[in-house]
Amino acid sequence: MRENIRNLLREFQPAGWPLDLVSAGFVQEIGLSDEGVTLGIRLPFAGMTWAEELKSALDERIRRVSQLPHVWWDIRIEVASMALAEAPSRGEAPAPVRVPLAGVRNILAVASGKGGVGKSTTAVNLALALQKEGARVGLLDGDIYGPSVPLMLGCADKHPESPDGKQMLPVTAHGLLANSIGFLVPDGDATIWRGPMASKALAQLLYETRWGELDYLIVDLPPGTGDIQLTMAQQVPTTAALIVTTPQDIALADARKGIAMFNKVGVPVLGVVENMSYHLCSRCGHQEDIFGTGGGEKVARQFDIALLGQLPLHIQIRENMDEGKPTVVQASGSKLSGLYRKLARNVAARLYFGGQVMPTRIPTIAG
Repeated sequence: MRENIRNLLREFQPAGWPLDLVSAGFVQEIGLSDEGVTLGIRLPFAGMTWAEELKSALDERIRRVSQLPHVWWDIRIEVASMALAEAPSRGEAPAPVRVPLAGVRNILAVASGKGGVGKSTTAVNLALALQKEGARVGLLDGDIYGPSVPLMLGCADKHPESPDGKQMLPVTAHGLLANSIGFLVPDGDATIWRGPMASKALAQLLYETRWGELDYLIVDLPPGTGDIQLTMAQQVPTTAALIVTTPQDIALADARKGIAMFNKVGVPVLGVVENMSYHLCSRCGHQEDIFGTGGGEKVARQFDIALLGQLPLHIQIRENMDEGKPTVVQASGSKLSGLYRKLARNVAARLYFGGQVMPTRIPTIAG
């Protein structure tokens, strides 16, 4: 019976996973008793809610093969922190010297070719979704000229403390560790700096913040392909970049430039997030492709990368961000929050499988 259940689990291989649940070594326990079946699964990446998809996909069949008098069964999923191996370089540029960030396992740059595509909204909700999926997460606002993370997290009045006068303690909002130039510059003041000064400010925020042990540090980059992006690519051990775009042609043209830049400097591009993929009416639920359709998929296919998610244009997302209560927190049980958590699971799994040679696995201890 246990082997029948194990064979069913071999059929669970979500998109982006090169191995199924069993072959990857994630199944820790298959417990059988008169009361039912218990599955113990341990993932080396954020993904607590994979349990829901697993149960939905295999529920009836698990009940059937268990041959038990009761139909109850349960899944226990744990997320274990595990560092990724260094991601392979895709560019032709010589390998730069990148200074490690102590305690941080993965640095994910969230970028866009142009402004106005919802990059920061995506970065904030992604960070919170990864946290809810079981990971330890930090968020760095890399937009030196136009920081928006403090407002989006509802903590613009907070300031990082520095007990030793050398390093800052990150601000905590909704359980998330965060830092931004917006915490240090008075509200309403303009940051009028040349490129090298902005890059230095980013490096200070990154390396002079006491992040502690993190599974993921999300860096919300400014739009474009300027000095800040080059600093991240050349000086920081960035695990991968994620490109946010809308489906319209003008945004896609700039997204292609962003992908090309990261490829040239040797930072792997994990995939594309198509934001404002469709307008979702808050009254009747009607979907309308006001910015076009299929653009994100087209770019992903052109560069042989993943389309990680498609997020709607919805008034609730805008209202949540303006209130400083991101959708993943304010409406945690909503379908909108579910889309961000699905994005987080996709990102975490692709980071793990894409940046690591599979011999480093969690051992299977199931009987």
